Amino acid sequence: QVQLVESGGGSVQAGGSLRLSCTHSGPTSDKRCVAWFRQAPGKEREEVATKYTDTFTSAGIVVLDSVRGRFGISQDNAKNTVYLQMNNLKPEDTAMYYCAAGSYCGNSDRAFDYWGQGTQVTVSS
Repeated sequence: QVQLVESGGGSVQAGGSLRLSCTHSGPTSDKRCVAWFRQAPGKEREEVATKYTDTFTSAGIVVLDSVRGRFGISQDNAKNTVYLQMNNLKPEDTAMYYCAAGSYCGNSDRAFDYWGQGTQVTVSS
């Protein structure tokens, strides 16, 4: 059974940075892809970035246009952890951020079978 544990959320002022961590465990075949999603109150959940975890050379992909250039996804294989580095944060980045895992990097939440509990990010102006 895949388990995902997020950490690193918090409150920051606009322009600040945070790094979210997603530590994953379980069968490798079930978590070939780890992704970050976010959901703001009253809005649909949106995919932020994805990363294949079973390769050492493939780069992660920032999917969400509004954060491209500010956010990055990376992994530390020794720690079984995928990171979401968030720079130049804006108030509109305020949301609950979720880590998800699945057998492939799909472009919607339906592609992911396993979810973490979420970590809150709040950006004040």
